[in-house]
Amino acid sequence: MNWEARADLVIVGTGVAGLTAALTAQRLGLRVLAVTKASASDGNTRWAQGGVAVVLPDEHDPGDSVARHVGDTLMAGVGLCDKDAVGAIIGGGPAAVTRLRRLGARFDPGADGGLARTREGGHSAFRVVHAGGDATGAEVERALLAAARDDRVPVLERHIAVDTLRSPSGAVAGLLVLDADGVPGLISAPAVLLATGGLGQLYQATSNPEVATADGVALALRAGALVADLEFVQFHPTVLYTGAGARGRCPLVTEAVRGEGAVLVDATGDRVMAGVHPLEDLAPRDVVAAAITRRLATEPGGVGDHVFLDATGIGAATFRRRFPTVHAACVAIGVDPTVEPVPVAPAAHFACGGVMSTVDGKTTVPGLYAAGEVARTGLHGANRLASNSLLEGLVVGARAARAVAADLRADRLADTRLVACPAIPVGPVAERDVLQRVMSRYAGIGRDAEGLSLVGSVLDVSAEDSPLETVVAVEDAALTLTARALIAAAAARTESRGCHVRDDYPDADPAWLRSLPVRLTPSGQPVLAGPVLARSAA
Repeated sequence: MNWEARADLVIVGTGVAGLTAALTAQRLGLRVLAVTKASASDGNTRWAQGGVAVVLPDEHDPGDSVARHVGDTLMAGVGLCDKDAVGAIIGGGPAAVTRLRRLGARFDPGADGGLARTREGGHSAFRVVHAGGDATGAEVERALLAAARDDRVPVLERHIAVDTLRSPSGAVAGLLVLDADGVPGLISAPAVLLATGGLGQLYQATSNPEVATADGVALALRAGALVADLEFVQFHPTVLYTGAGARGRCPLVTEAVRGEGAVLVDATGDRVMAGVHPLEDLAPRDVVAAAITRRLATEPGGVGDHVFLDATGIGAATFRRRFPTVHAACVAIGVDPTVEPVPVAPAAHFACGGVMSTVDGKTTVPGLYAAGEVARTGLHGANRLASNSLLEGLVVGARAARAVAADLRADRLADTRLVACPAIPVGPVAERDVLQRVMSRYAGIGRDAEGLSLVGSVLDVSAEDSPLETVVAVEDAALTLTARALIAAAAARTESRGCHVRDDYPDADPAWLRSLPVRLTPSGQPVLAGPVLARSAA
């Protein structure tokens, strides 16, 4: 290899989970190195609009509590949440938000002198704190990046992780990385934390940025770790519809707009959510996205690719102040949301599953940790409750750093001196456009056995083995492997639950109250590792 670096902990990703972990670990005395394949701010975090769901002491609705927030999270997860994980993460939220504010994050003030709070889908109270109206993620990322610069956390920008380094015992002990010029190098570290975000680029339309290519899931699978709940991909009900055939990252229309009173209507003006769920337009996201999909199948008013969000009752001044990002995106396509309904459609938004890990970030492989969207802690189950994701990144990122520090002190991690220099790996790579097209058509909101089988066949035929020596090859190999793992789990789960909707199995089945872990065979094929109960690896 052409270059080498060393650290106690190398973190892949610089979003909320990765930066929180980096700051915590460095303040615990660890030598930390963060790696990101783009610039430090180019992840999912800055695109998060809604806010952070948290019940702060003396700043909550009458009757609201951490226990009630836990209950709403379990309800949204439709039986697949790990109750202990939910309690630990939600319970750690107030302290995590307090730490973030001490780092300089500025949340919107409320009229009562505390923080302003809104309500989003699935929440039984106004408990979502926000910043910049609808720019919470951008403020969280700004505050964390500023703190990282102040603490001089080293960050390698435009470096992509290709594969993990392994000790003779199979423990993870570093990374093989390509630098900004494509030159391979090694980072030796007894602990690797995956904080790579999501997998939205599996689909043609997504709210995720271009970097969300499932890199962390692929790294974990190749390292021998288990992943689970990949079949549960949350589609946000309302991204801005910009025209037929819209591709790539679509502007998000935050759920908080509905929290302030907006309603979904079809092209004939009929309400979409009336009679569908007791919470109507504030139902959990899987319910709303599925209801929109069913309504569009009937092509009301001759329109079968989008519905409308009527926010005209909010008031022009309030809308512009509360949702400046959404307002600007609407105006950019010639829509004034204060006087006319906004065209919207569902798009891939959040991976509820991922690398199986504890609330301390520990995976099934020693030395490998995961936090944030890439991880499956058991918080989300079959469907994520709105605005729990930034909270998870803050809480688990810090806990993972503390776990690494404890493991290092206890000498539980690998000796990096025993690691051999690896070759550039070779893996199957499918053409991205083909992959996204078949995943969107057959592995999106509505699935069935025939369509999932077709996806597998298309990937088998189109994928070709290629050395992972460029950023594009690494990303496309990750998408190919993750797509195969997702459809393996989706085909096996013969029921509809949460984000996983099977047209051929439309009902939930109590026999499926368990997660489906996936592993790689020695030949590199993702297969089910055997059913486990909803409890996470602990």
